[in-house]
Amino acid sequence: MTTDDSRKVDKYSAPALSKGLDILEFLSKESQGQKKSDIARALDRSISEIFRMLVVLEQREYVAFDAHTERYTLTTKLFEISHRYPPIKRISSIAGEAMQRLAQRINQSAHLLILSEKHVLVIAQVDSPGNNVTSVRLGARIPLFQTASGAVLTAYFTGEDRERLDEDLKLATRTQRKIYQDNCAMVLKKHYCECPSLVIEGVLNISVPIHDHAGDVIAALTIPYIKRLNDPQAVSRTDARKALSETGNAISKLLGASGASA
Repeated sequence: MTTDDSRKVDKYSAPALSKGLDILEFLSKESQGQKKSDIARALDRSISEIFRMLVVLEQREYVAFDAHTERYTLTTKLFEISHRYPPIKRISSIAGEAMQRLAQRINQSAHLLILSEKHVLVIAQVDSPGNNVTSVRLGARIPLFQTASGAVLTAYFTGEDRERLDEDLKLATRTQRKIYQDNCAMVLKKHYCECPSLVIEGVLNISVPIHDHAGDVIAALTIPYIKRLNDPQAVSRTDARKALSETGNAISKLLGASGASA
């Protein structure tokens, strides 16, 4: 960092705000609640300063405190605030009914994802109407290199966006890099991605792009396809993929996209 940059950081520093944001970012990565001592240790802060921040965050309903376990967890407030952001709110609103119809038509769960730095973020989710459900939690953030959705959202990247992505890709395992690159090639050729889940065995992730009025990919519509062995009327993966593509095209057109994917 240059001397000028250092002066700028010092001039505009806000320690209390930084501590509050550190707490939120830390809790967002933890699957279970954390005690204030755990948070203080992880952030290299004193328990007293962390406690003051937690009191304010709890009062503002960004975190919740469980008196029985003495642990703090994130609430859904940040997620709710993000959905007030017009583009996300508009996409979710437009896609909602189409996703419901898709789930009913093919008896598969569906979720809508956008890019969030090095992750994909689930902004809308619909369960299948059947008894057997495979879905992803609303608000979940998943490393983009491990998902079909990530390939759909980034396959068309060029220039500086592609350079930054390639730099991040170096941190992935060799297997993850190979799968991601193969998935991107599939998207560029077929306008969809279909690959086995890297998380749940037996699940086939199928994902298609959602385009805006400028033709840019702004979201991915994905189904974690499962084959039901006791349902003679079960929709095949080929028919499910076709229905998914049709739904993706329909949502894109509602967003102003003029072309349709193959």
